[in-house]
Amino acid sequence: MSNAKREHPVGIIGLGIMGGAIGSNLKAAGWHVIGHDIDAKRRAEAQAAGIEIVGGAAKLAERAAHILVSLPNPQALHATVAEIAAAKLPRRIIAEMSTFALSDKIEAEQTLRAAGHVMLDCPISGTGSQARVKDLVIYASGERQSVAALTPIFADFSRQAHDLGAFGNGTKMKFVANLLVAIHNVASAEAFVLGMKAGLDPNQIFELISAGAGTSRIFELRGPMMAENRYDDVTMSVKIWQKDMTVIGDFARELGCPTPLFSASGPIYAAAMATGHAGDDTASVCAVLEAMAGIRRQ
Repeated sequence: MSNAKREHPVGIIGLGIMGGAIGSNLKAAGWHVIGHDIDAKRRAEAQAAGIEIVGGAAKLAERAAHILVSLPNPQALHATVAEIAAAKLPRRIIAEMSTFALSDKIEAEQTLRAAGHVMLDCPISGTGSQARVKDLVIYASGERQSVAALTPIFADFSRQAHDLGAFGNGTKMKFVANLLVAIHNVASAEAFVLGMKAGLDPNQIFELISAGAGTSRIFELRGPMMAENRYDDVTMSVKIWQKDMTVIGDFARELGCPTPLFSASGPIYAAAMATGHAGDDTASVCAVLEAMAGIRRQ
């Protein structure tokens, strides 16, 4: 273990599916990890993984000069940023890793900059299950020296980290990636339902499509859930995903860019929300399409 890992704590604000997995991997890699989350269950899980828990964003920022932020909504981001800014601390580097509207990230960056801190826009491509095995790609953007300063931390919870230049480019790239995720997920479900409607075994569908030209990373990640008809091991909930769908759709409309396939996937996710799958993994769109096709599995 290097002295840097022992002597320079990494802070994580937001210990949910993604933040919790990142914290556990950093702890396993030898970092001293300090975490904060408003949810008692998440705090307990992180503490069990060896993460030191503190009671608030400002208290965390007092202890850690490098901070990773993974939060569920813009309101939580703005509250966190306001608390850190008001604490009047020495310069901190804050890597914001969530998927929010670019305007929310810009507002947060301006608030922190006015308080003497640096905020980086560093959204992550990958699911919760990928986070557990460090199969993540980081789209970092913002001040180049600060991105470089966080590179050793990124290396211990991801497989790739890229510096995309100007602040906001990370979020733009994440929108592109998530547009494809939205489409591939529904396309995977549609393929499963077609096969099952034709009398094919869902496990065989997964095995053979994964081996052929029709596969995708999303098919391989979400296909096992679709084959098993089980969506409670959540890597991304439908409820949280709806936030991502909204910000991508708004961004495309602002640019005047047509997204016909992405737009076509939206009602399927909305139907998942309306039929009791809000807390399930987004792979549950398969159940929505099965119902539409009149398929009933045991």
